[in-house]
Amino acid sequence: MNLRQIIITINLFLVNLSFAQIPNPSLIGYWQNWNDFQCPYIQLTQIDTSYNIIPVAFAIPVSGTTYNMTFTPDGITQLTFKKQIDTMHLRGKKVIISIGGANDPVSLPDTNKRNTFITSMMNIINTYGFDGIDIDLEGSSLSVSGGTIANPVDAKVINLIYAIRKIMDLYRVQFGNKMLLTMAPETAYVQGGMSAYAGIWGAYLPVIHALRDSIEILHVQLYNSGSMYGIDGNIYNQGTVDFILSQTEAVIQGFNTAGGHFSGLRADQIAVGLPACSNAAGGGYIVPDSVKAAIQYLRGLAPKPAKYTRVSSYPLLRGMMDWSINWDKVATCGPVYDFANNFNRIFRPSQILNLNIFIEGFYIPSADSTRKDTVKVFLRDTIAPFITIDSSKGLFNTNGSATINFTNAQNSRKYYLQIKHRNSIETWSKTGGVIFTSSNANYNFTDNSSQAYGNNMKQIDNSPLRFAFYSGDINQDGSIDASDLSAVDNGASGSVSGYVAADVNGDNFVDAADQSIVDNNAFNSVSVIIP
Repeated sequence: MNLRQIIITINLFLVNLSFAQIPNPSLIGYWQNWNDFQCPYIQLTQIDTSYNIIPVAFAIPVSGTTYNMTFTPDGITQLTFKKQIDTMHLRGKKVIISIGGANDPVSLPDTNKRNTFITSMMNIINTYGFDGIDIDLEGSSLSVSGGTIANPVDAKVINLIYAIRKIMDLYRVQFGNKMLLTMAPETAYVQGGMSAYAGIWGAYLPVIHALRDSIEILHVQLYNSGSMYGIDGNIYNQGTVDFILSQTEAVIQGFNTAGGHFSGLRADQIAVGLPACSNAAGGGYIVPDSVKAAIQYLRGLAPKPAKYTRVSSYPLLRGMMDWSINWDKVATCGPVYDFANNFNRIFRPSQILNLNIFIEGFYIPSADSTRKDTVKVFLRDTIAPFITIDSSKGLFNTNGSATINFTNAQNSRKYYLQIKHRNSIETWSKTGGVIFTSSNANYNFTDNSSQAYGNNMKQIDNSPLRFAFYSGDINQDGSIDASDLSAVDNGASGSVSGYVAADVNGDNFVDAADQSIVDNNAFNSVSVIIP
């Protein structure tokens, strides 16, 4: 093997490794592939960036069948949707295809139908580049009539297990990594097994048991549910903290059924599934503070919030799921992306950016220091259209340092920094941006003009060598020109003082010193440079 072949092999390996990484903690949100006047359609690439595993709802059977699966993007072309999935992959997201849903039962009663299901699902995965499958079978899709959890006897159950295993095998052969598998059963199909093991009651348990080593995340729907037993023998109702506690711990600890004992899954395989807002489901919505109290108690990070007493704590609990991203976006159903923001409060500790900047007018060369002021820092995606991931304000000190806290940043991801100041040119970080490691990142704009995108900074000192953001964009329109100079001239002639935009050097007076800075930068046509 020559050097070129070795390099190509290594690069391919790194690509596969990157695509094999599964987000943890996980915020799973269903993306509705249809428009609804109550919760409108959202372009896949425009969803809140907190969501990192996105089941696309739904692949459904061709009319007249329960097994020949199909999927068609609503309102956009197949090619456009494929490109959107590619963009989400570049952002580190996983996009999977969810099968079934409440209105379209999927049933595999014999081997011919099973094989058609396998072929049709692989066609969908290959066509769009999905990362895997979410099993959201409801209604008559699954039922049990006998046997045990470990040894099912019903053809629909046996064939589904075989089909998923076969699809996972085919996926690994074709793509070189493990297919992402999630499940979203209703409570009756899982915890309902404590009440009975017949019909839909406990019908998912043989599937979960058989695929337990392949399941990435199980997120039971803790909504649209009747009352359910907990492993303590008590009955709990949806829409309560106790329901979250009892039903989540049940699938981790396991429980007995008439079909045998169900051994629980690992905590890192379990996410809490809830409605995004009160109108998103027929029942089961819980306010964010109560959700946080329940999950933090389960993780061992908060006191007992209700009647249910946990058996153990689960610091590795995987995350949260909601129905749906579309509902989370609806302002009439609650604060926009309230569910996603609550996930960030629970699972994503503050990410700290240690930032060093100077503002041209505020810098004092004789002291190598600066007057203090506030900046707003935006984290932007490094892929066009460079969407905003998070933003936060911070005060820079006399040495130019600022500590900026974010709640939506992720470790090992690249971000552009976009810095805005009340009277300076908006400035972006260089290509390649900043990366958070162990919830921390450092970025210094002051030591080299190349730290700014397009080298868009001014040298303000020779010894030590210092660079700063251009001052003088009073009206924040992205350029320093006559309109900015006019604002400063008017302020100076009126002897304006205080914390005002026209005070370019931060001394609380608008005067000739401010005019000089703005005049010089306007003469040089200084303007913003962005990717």
